[in-house]
Amino acid sequence: MGDNREDVITRINGKYASMSRNRKRIASFILEHYDEAVFMTAARLGESLGISESTVVRFASGLGYDGYPEFQKALEEWVQSKLNTVEKMHVKYGKSTQSEILTAVLASDMEKIRDTIENLDPSAFETAVDIILEAETVYIIGIRTCEPLADFLSFYLNMIRGNVRLVRTTSVSEIFEQMLRIDERDVVIGISFPRYSMRTLKALEFANDRNARVIAITDSVHSPMNLYSSCNLLARSDMVSIVDSLVAPLSVINALVVALCMKRPEEVRQELEMLEDTWNNYQIYMNDEINFIGEEPL
Repeated sequence: MGDNREDVITRINGKYASMSRNRKRIASFILEHYDEAVFMTAARLGESLGISESTVVRFASGLGYDGYPEFQKALEEWVQSKLNTVEKMHVKYGKSTQSEILTAVLASDMEKIRDTIENLDPSAFETAVDIILEAETVYIIGIRTCEPLADFLSFYLNMIRGNVRLVRTTSVSEIFEQMLRIDERDVVIGISFPRYSMRTLKALEFANDRNARVIAITDSVHSPMNLYSSCNLLARSDMVSIVDSLVAPLSVINALVVALCMKRPEEVRQELEMLEDTWNNYQIYMNDEINFIGEEPL
């Protein structure tokens, strides 16, 4: 049996790259629908995916469990630990005042940024900047709680360079449709933190198979995103409550944007001037913004 200290999701992520096609289908289903999978027998799980019960049993054994029942028990324990998040939050903050909660959460975020500064590889950061500038097309994908980070990065990259595509999706097939023409001239930036998105992982795997460059913005060297990336930007993101802390990842993205601007200052200036002219010519804001304190709105 495998290392007992590893939870079931860590084992799945660690072995995903070497799995067969059918085992990857099982892994994807479990990671995306763990709340359903925890109640399924091996036969029912196989039936829902159109594969044999024996394949499901071998999947469990391949993770280091003695059989499917032991795997299912491990999955149940993992799900239970997630369901206890609110209870844990109550224990931590139940007797705190609102002001104390504010201070504690902000202090925790500051600690995450300090940890990110200490552990992010400067050479990987520099490589990421060069890859983004050299690529013909930049694809950006972030799903669930990472979607705002992907939106933010896409917005500012579009000001710095052209051919930036934000991959929006509700299914794996939609990802492939939007990335169909990706090749060795392009780069995909995948953003994912626990619980890791299998759709994002599949997008990076697809890009890697097409010989595109892959940049991962994720939380640790153990992240499955690193399996397919040539450049890893690590930012700490822990759950302080029921909400994932994305402060450190956002700071890393901010640093990327600033570094890219410094590499192409003239292009960025021209882009912003053209954008300002467009706003003025088409009266985008219709004079509804207040620019100075004390100035009467027009």
